[in-house]
Amino acid sequence: MNSSAGQREFSSDPAINNLLASVVSDVRSFAETQVAHVHELVKIGLALSAEKNLEILLEMIVSEARRFTHADGGTLYIKDEEEGSLAFSIVQNDSLKVRMGGTGEQITWPSVQLINKDGSENRKNVSAFCALSGKAINIPDVYDAKGFDFQGTKDFDKTTGYRSQSMLVIPMRDHEDEIIGVLQLLNAMDRNTGQVVEFPENEIEIITSLASQAAIAINNVRLIRGLEELLNSFVASIAAAIDDKSPYTGGHIERVAELTEEIVGVINRAESGKFKDTVLNPDEVKEIKLAAWMHDVGKISTPEYVVDKSTKLETIFDRIAIVKPRIELLKKDAEIRLLREALAAGKGTAPEDAIDAEKKKYEEYGSFLEKVNIGGEFLKDDSVDKIKELAGLGYELGGKTMPLLNEDEVKNLTIRKGTLTEDERQVINNHVNVGIKMLTSLPFPRKLRQVPLYAGAHHEKLDGSGYPNHLKEEAIPLQARILAVADVFEALTAADRPYKEGKRLSESMRILGFMEKDRHLDSDLCDLLVESGLIQKYAKKHLSERQQDDFEWKGEKKLINC
Repeated sequence: MNSSAGQREFSSDPAINNLLASVVSDVRSFAETQVAHVHELVKIGLALSAEKNLEILLEMIVSEARRFTHADGGTLYIKDEEEGSLAFSIVQNDSLKVRMGGTGEQITWPSVQLINKDGSENRKNVSAFCALSGKAINIPDVYDAKGFDFQGTKDFDKTTGYRSQSMLVIPMRDHEDEIIGVLQLLNAMDRNTGQVVEFPENEIEIITSLASQAAIAINNVRLIRGLEELLNSFVASIAAAIDDKSPYTGGHIERVAELTEEIVGVINRAESGKFKDTVLNPDEVKEIKLAAWMHDVGKISTPEYVVDKSTKLETIFDRIAIVKPRIELLKKDAEIRLLREALAAGKGTAPEDAIDAEKKKYEEYGSFLEKVNIGGEFLKDDSVDKIKELAGLGYELGGKTMPLLNEDEVKNLTIRKGTLTEDERQVINNHVNVGIKMLTSLPFPRKLRQVPLYAGAHHEKLDGSGYPNHLKEEAIPLQARILAVADVFEALTAADRPYKEGKRLSESMRILGFMEKDRHLDSDLCDLLVESGLIQKYAKKHLSERQQDDFEWKGEKKLINC
């Protein structure tokens, strides 16, 4: 056996040598083709596993399978377990220039039923048979196929002028060997002549492997989407629980989440200014949106009588209701005293004007306490002194002298601003610590790992005077600053609080300006709210007509109806 110029001779007979050389060449060509197919399959598998958008993934599956087999058309069916059918998901055909499903035109065709009306399996439809049997079907020409009903295909051809011929139908099995769909390829094209040919048998196993990879990729995306939906449902259920406990807090959460998302949208669209180079990617947008929905989750542990404390004396009920009868007792005691004094002086009765003056005095005391109890205005020193003076008044009850106001009632009525005592304010503030504890205990995925940080820092201030961790400017991320601005602006303008009236826009913006100057809020974000028109947009949607007035921002007049 000799070798010459790289060609090996297997025999002295040239004919045998030529035959053997041809066989070796064919084997080498086949092997190289198979290796190329495997490499291509790996590339396709990597591309499929990297795509997280389900609609794009489904399109990619059909496109890659068609490219791999040089098929003119392809259809992807997804199995609907509840309906017992195969739903059209993707339809592609190059000759007819058809792109349906996924990101393309919506498919309105009826699903393929897997079970007939009589309860038997639908084995006449080739795709249904494939899904039911789990077998691949390779048909050279659908017009000559036996055992399947292709009348629908023939009617389609008649309508469009198309000629359906070769067809390869592959079951899509996931990692648990469950069939989740069917991949149907139509009209394999010869790569050299462009003529329709039969799908090669040696490619069926590779296409089946591709279909399985596709099924696993679909399940992965579904799993991720399912987990996201579960998380969003959990967030919605928590928000609903807070809403049931305190309706105004539920509305607050929704509006803060909405405004936060609007601010992020403006930042991402900015082409100039401070934020022109700042862009939050889709995952970061989801992250801050979730943080906004969860920022007050800790309030689920805050007592309702503190969260909804509408007056200074309110606990489970407004204790002004038990102060009023005491005033009446004081009035009666005063009247009795006057009568006794008159009798002691030898008079028949006390003068009516004296009795009326005493009654009026105590009625004024009652009106004063009712007004102070509301907590709408800053309490001045003379009012504090008067409350303490009134507390010393005594009325007779059961033979004992009782004070008009006890120590706790005085403590609450002398609150300088709002309706909360310092202890109650700490209870309210503690919702942030509770929220952080709740959120950090949740196993957030990597792309949402900053949710606890953003949600837990929405009460921090740039000057370090915020809570709970007294973070300073450099330690407060942009997302938390956005939440802080949205939270404050919503709280200022909210008209559904039980303890205050919603402020006018002009007053709210003046307060926002003070907070910006005091370095409590990010000045760039406050400017963005105004310059982008978000203030006006929010006002028109959420504020009453009374609140929608023009305002000034840094010396410039801003019109609400601009």
